[in-house]
Amino acid sequence: MRFELTSDQRDFMSTLDGLIASSDPVAVNRAWSVGQTEPGFDLWKRIADMGVPALLVPESEGGLDASPVELACAFEVLGRHAVPGPWIESAAFLAVALDGKDRQEIVEGTMASLAVPPLVPYAVDAAEAQRRYVVVDGRLHRGEVKDVVTSIDASRRLARVEPAPDGLMSARVHDDRAPMPKTGVERPLEGAFVMAVLATSAELLGAAERVLDDSVTYVQQRTQFGRSIGSYQAIKHQLADVRIALDFARPLVYGAAVDPTLRAVSAAKIQCAEAAHLAARVGLQVHGAIGYTAEYDLSRWLLRIRALISAWGTPAYHRETLLAELLDSR
Repeated sequence: MRFELTSDQRDFMSTLDGLIASSDPVAVNRAWSVGQTEPGFDLWKRIADMGVPALLVPESEGGLDASPVELACAFEVLGRHAVPGPWIESAAFLAVALDGKDRQEIVEGTMASLAVPPLVPYAVDAAEAQRRYVVVDGRLHRGEVKDVVTSIDASRRLARVEPAPDGLMSARVHDDRAPMPKTGVERPLEGAFVMAVLATSAELLGAAERVLDDSVTYVQQRTQFGRSIGSYQAIKHQLADVRIALDFARPLVYGAAVDPTLRAVSAAKIQCAEAAHLAARVGLQVHGAIGYTAEYDLSRWLLRIRALISAWGTPAYHRETLLAELLDSR
């Protein structure tokens, strides 16, 4: 089977890419990292006006009624530009988990964040978000920010969120199946969790592609001993290994988008985490000492990849989940 995007999906990605690129996303990321949120909110509104938060919302509720493939397309672009903000929480998890007025707020571009302890113990940008939620005992609550904690990626500002008084939003829906392993998510919210993992995988893919592209450009321009360092076989082989890893990861992401099951998104997250880690390591190696500096743009993606690898389930968690799903299907 061949996985190919339609012309409409490619046009959507191209349009979104152009919109974000024209907003100087690296400057937005840097500003967000030091608490200057106005550029980030402006970019959030522009992306929301394109309909990204409404992708998974039914048309009857004002959404676009798009498929998870469009969601993956959007998050690959967001990852390519290291766009700050709780996009996974808003456009992937909460767009599916919420209903009524709360979901309508997501469609209209309200910035919302979420914690799902113990798997997702902290909410991204909860202090900046206009709405906060937390899943406790398998049920969704409105939340309050209690503690802000340091993140390895300063553009992903983390906070501990606790249920607000009278914040319970949904009663536990009866389901005879066991809870999802070690997530804190009950089966009725599984669809939202699956979308969040899919979005995280796609964002990792986009970030890794950006690191590879920038690394290829750099080694073509950087000279040593009278020739570009990209002409050396050792450099070529490392970059080729990254290209192969990403080419293996991409079908898993879009395959999971076509058939979004817990098994499929876990496989995608595992492969994307490995490929992105390789891209970050090789990118740092070929850039040399300049790659370590905060002033150099590469650091935006290196830190984002490091954070996303453990977001919405570590590779170890998803390996365990994938194994359990495979054994259950025997």
